[in-house]
Amino acid sequence: MSTPLQYYQDLPPVAKTYGVLCLMTSGVYHLGLINIWSIALSYEDVLKRFQIWRLVTNFFFLGPFSLTFAFRLLLIARHGVQLERGPFDKRTADYLWMFIFGALSLLVMSIFPFLRARFMGASIVFMIVYVWSREFPNERLNIHGLFQLKGFYLPWYMMGVDLILGNPLKPDLLGMAAGHLYYFLTVLYPLSGGKYTFKTPLLVHKLVAYWGKGYQMNAPVQKNPAAGVAFQGRSYRLNGTRTSASTRTQSNNSDQTQTDAPAEPNQADGIAFRGRSYRLNSQ
Repeated sequence: MSTPLQYYQDLPPVAKTYGVLCLMTSGVYHLGLINIWSIALSYEDVLKRFQIWRLVTNFFFLGPFSLTFAFRLLLIARHGVQLERGPFDKRTADYLWMFIFGALSLLVMSIFPFLRARFMGASIVFMIVYVWSREFPNERLNIHGLFQLKGFYLPWYMMGVDLILGNPLKPDLLGMAAGHLYYFLTVLYPLSGGKYTFKTPLLVHKLVAYWGKGYQMNAPVQKNPAAGVAFQGRSYRLNGTRTSASTRTQSNNSDQTQTDAPAEPNQADGIAFRGRSYRLNSQ
C-alpha cells in the first residue's frame, strides 16, 4: 500500500504542479497572508499599473476552503491526472500547452465585459473535465453509489451540481468553450481532413526541456540541451581526435626506426580497417 508521500511523488508533473499551486493560493488566503484581490484579473491594473502577474495568478485561485474547493481539487487529482497518464502520456509539452492555450482563450473571452471573471481557475478545471469527457466518452462513472454515468455526460452533471450548490454557471460555460476549442483544433479538425495542424509551440517544448520534468516524444529539443551537447562534444574529441601522450611517443619512435622500411601490406590494411571501424562506431 502506497503512502501519501509516495502517491504525491508518483503524480505526473503538470497536473501535480497546478493542483499544488491552487492549494497554496487558497492556503495563504485562508491564513490572511495576501489580499486575494491583488492577484485577481483586472485589465485596468494590467494596462495602467503594469501588474502583469494578474494575467497568470488569477488561474490559481479555486476559491476559499470549502466543499466546492475540495470538489474542484479532486477533479484535478483524478481527471487531470488521468488525462496526463492516458492520452497525454509521454506528451508533457502537449499537456502543458493545453493549459496555456486554455488560459489564453479565457483571457481573450474575458475582454468582453459580460464574459469577464476576476478568477478563472474554475474555468480551467472545467476545461480539463470537458477534454477528459471527449477522450473517455464511454467510461462508466459511479456517482456516489447511486447511479452510473458515461464520461461524455460528466460536464453536464457538474453543471447540475454547481446549479444545486448555488455556484455561478458562467465559469463552467467558459471552460467548456475553451476545452471544445482546443479539442476541435487538435483532434476533430485534423480528423476531418483539415490541412492546418495545430502544434505545440517550440517555446513550450523549450520550457519543458528547461523544467526537466516529464517526457515528450519526438521533442524538437533535448531535455537538457546544454548538458547533452557538451557531453557529446567532449566524448567525440577524446575518442575521435585526441590521442594519449604514450601513443604519440610510440608513434614517433616507430616512424623514426622504420622510415626506410617498406610497410607490410597486412599492417597497412589492418590500420586502415581499424580507422574506418572506429569512425563508424564513433559517428
